[in-house]
Order: sequence, then C-alpha cells, then structure tokens
Amino acid sequence: MALIDVADVKQEMAGLGKRLAEIRGSLDLPAKQERIGELEERMLAPDFWDDNDAAQKTIGELNALKSLADTMGELDRSYEDLQVMLELAIEEGDSSLIPDLYDSTQKLKKELESFELQLLLSDQYDKNNAILELHPGAGGTESQDWASMLLRMYTRWAESRGFKVETLDYLPGDEAGIKSVTLLIKGHNAYGYLKSEKGVHRLVRISPFDASGRRHTSFVSCNVLPEIEEDTDVEIRPEDLKIDTYRSSGAGGQHINTTDSAVRITHLPTGIVVTCQTERSQIKNRERAMKMLASRLFERKREEQEKTLAAIQGEQKEIAWGSQIRSYVFHPYSLVKDHRTNVEVGNVQAVMDGEIDVFIDAYLRSHLNRQ
Repeated sequence: MALIDVADVKQEMAGLGKRLAEIRGSLDLPAKQERIGELEERMLAPDFWDDNDAAQKTIGELNALKSLADTMGELDRSYEDLQVMLELAIEEGDSSLIPDLYDSTQKLKKELESFELQLLLSDQYDKNNAILELHPGAGGTESQDWASMLLRMYTRWAESRGFKVETLDYLPGDEAGIKSVTLLIKGHNAYGYLKSEKGVHRLVRISPFDASGRRHTSFVSCNVLPEIEEDTDVEIRPEDLKIDTYRSSGAGGQHINTTDSAVRITHLPTGIVVTCQTERSQIKNRERAMKMLASRLFERKREEQEKTLAAIQGEQKEIAWGSQIRSYVFHPYSLVKDHRTNVEVGNVQAVMDGEIDVFIDAYLRSHLNRQ
C-alpha cells in the first residue's frame, strides 16, 4: 500500500468539504427547522391524539425531519473535528497521525455517501414501509431452500438498519425451505431501498439435497411493494371483494398463529389474492390484508401507466418481475453479480448475511442518473 501523506488527507478533506456544502445548501435547513417547530407545536394541542392515524403521520414526519437535521449536524461536526486534528498534526509535525486521519476521512466519506443516497430517495412512496414477497420457481425443495436463504438475507439486512420485520404470510416447504412468504418491513425509506430487489434471484450451487453432488440452478422471484395507506387514489369497492376466513395450517413455528382468524381476500375484477394469518384477531388480519391489496392494486396501476408511457416513447422494456437481476454463485467459484449494474462481490457468505447495500446503492444511483 502506498504511503499516505498530508497532501492526501488535505485532498480528501477538500472533497468532503465541498460535498458537505452542496448538501447543506440543497437541504434548506432553516425551512426544515421551521417545519419541525410547527409539528412540535401541533403535538402540544389537547386534541392531538383524537385522530390516531393523523397523529402517527405527524410524528413520522417530525422524526424524519429531525433525523435529517441531526445527521447533517453530526456530519458537520465530524468534518470540523477532522479539520482540527489535521491542523494539530501539521503544527506539531506529527506524521504518525496522518494514517489515522486518512482512515477517518474514508469513514466520513462512506457516511456522507449513505446520507446522499437517503436524500435521493424522493419518489412519492420511497419513505413508506415495504411489503416483500418471495416465491420459489420450479425445482421443488432446492428452490424452496433458496427462498428461505433469501428470507434470512433480507431479515438480516433489515435488522442491521434498525427496521422492524413482521411476517404477514408464511407457507413452509414440504421438506425444507418455504413455498412463499410475505414480509412487512417497517422503517423510514424501507420501500425506497428495497424496490431495487424486485426481480428474479438466481442461485448456482452443489445441492445439499442431491445425493450425487450435482450442481443445481434455482430461481426465486422477489416482489416489493410500498405499503399503501387507505387515503390514496386506489379505489377498492366492497362488492368487488370475496373474503374467506380459514385456520392457519402447516409447520410455521414462530411465523404463524394457528387460529381460525386467517383471512384471504380475492379482488374479483383483477383476480389478485392476498392472505394474512399472523394476527390472532380476524379483524387485524383483514385490515392488514386490505393494505396488502391496496399496495398490489397501486403497483398494478403504476405498471400499466409505465407500459403506456413506454408504448408512447416506442421503448421495449422487459417486465421487471420476470427479469433476472442477480446471480449468486456458490460453485464452482464464489461470486454474487448484479446484472443491471455489473457490481460483483466475491464474499458470498457476507451477502447472505445481509450485506447487500453495495447492490442497492449501485442500482439506486444508476437509476437516478437515468432520470
């Protein structure tokens, strides 16, 4: 590794300072502080909790604004601390501090890149919770096991970000793995990040279920939807619904409650079916299923609009749900490759442990660059 000197640290600091100034200027922090004050004042009103949904939205907006302002403040303070340390090292002629200073600039750069990406998630539903569904392709136990591995990967990723993961529906495999699973991942920008995961995920490995030790290729489709509140423009008419209740069945362990409260809702005009079986209350399962249906209908409407726009523009676009977005190769070599951005990671185990930010980051940045 090349020796790091003061000039290298100064160059990194100059770049960081410029980027911080650009972000600070785009944020309009005075306006956001004013909005924070308005929301805090609203929360002091005696009737604030009369409308619980409205109260939760106010709290959510306030927390998001405070998090943004606090993060900007922390980045500025970290940069100022590094400036002081650099000046001290130069004044005292202490070159031993330079490597640590350089490492600190690289850490700050990563934090800044993460913050920049967070700010770029500006689509209408990016800030919403995410509904993530996994469905194995053909291949029986092998593909069902692959689905359970992806379930673990996404759960680990979400937990590492402090997101809450709730299982809405879970159908176990006959021998191993899962036949399908639906998760609700709750957290600020959950959908904004996870929308990059929508598509088909391909696994190549020596199957542990094949006594001959042959190499197998398995596929699992991942669908990601924003959790949609009822006050959107998605219309759901009661007469268009067929609602069934049933007892949760199958081996689910902690994933399900075996009660008579499971709910299945069929939207007759589109044939969309949603199920929820994780709550003990049939009413709560129905409420959750209705939110899932609203999300499905919203996604269908958006896809139709995108198809119409593509037809007008004369574009030929591949259907996202059916596209192979990423390959995970366990044998004959170790590699995870995203086919949309060409990002590659050699440490497959780290990826399966939830370290997928490099893929999410690359996809979102490339997508934003095309806008």
